[in-house]
Amino acid sequence: MPEKKCSVIAIIGAPNAGKSTLINHLVGQKISIVTPKVQTTRIKVTGIVVCDETQLVFIDTPGIFTPKKKMQKAMVKEAWSALNQADEIIFIVDSKKARADETEALIKQLSRLETTPILVLNKVDKIEKHNLLPIAEELNGKMKFEQIFMISALKGDGTEDLKNYLIKKAKKSEWRYPEDQVSDLPMKLLAAEETREKLFLALQQEIPYGLMVETEKWDETKNKVDIYQVIYVNREGHKNIIIGKGGSLIKQIGQKARKSLENMLGKKVNLFLHVKYQENWDENKIFLRSIGFNE
Repeated sequence: MPEKKCSVIAIIGAPNAGKSTLINHLVGQKISIVTPKVQTTRIKVTGIVVCDETQLVFIDTPGIFTPKKKMQKAMVKEAWSALNQADEIIFIVDSKKARADETEALIKQLSRLETTPILVLNKVDKIEKHNLLPIAEELNGKMKFEQIFMISALKGDGTEDLKNYLIKKAKKSEWRYPEDQVSDLPMKLLAAEETREKLFLALQQEIPYGLMVETEKWDETKNKVDIYQVIYVNREGHKNIIIGKGGSLIKQIGQKARKSLENMLGKKVNLFLHVKYQENWDENKIFLRSIGFNE
């Protein structure tokens, strides 16, 4: 009987580099929310892939940026702490931003690590093919990478080669999770993240960054689940914007979140949303803990 193998892989990069899209594709289902806005991911999300005797444990981290507020500092701290748990590190770079200052800054920080990262150039379908090799050579000249892959996480191009490489490198070890588990996040937190994604997609400008979603109550039976969530905003005026005229926007957001949750849970979902003003919730220790951060 073949011996089991296991590898923990941390995926790190700048905001909107495609970390969540990549992990969702590798896992084969959505476990990390995705929006066009930067800094969507606030928590570490673990995605688990089983290929024959090998288990790959991917850690999707918040995008690295220069933090200002307490929650932002916690997000960046969480991202870097994930590297301490990892056997492999994937440094994912948006090919269009390979020469950006944020990429340069991350390379300088990564070069201090003992582990040599794997470079993944993402969104290669968005730039001219003849530019890819010079970009890869330029980045590899600044820091030697273990291996370089060119992918489109959205389309899945090149991701199979990356996965096969990680399977080959995995060491003999007992699995960390049961075979049928795809993430280690509690369902209450996954459900809150799903609603937050719909809020990010529906709202404009700075409003999404001033809110959080908390699942307060979860009543589940065999055929359905009643989910009660509170959307906290840090500005009083944002309440009415989220609710919309006659409750139209919150109803639309709730319908989309409910459908996603029904697909995730495989049963009927009744979703109850309440919007509440809470000044400086992102500086409050209770709220930091509620979204998975520990100081």
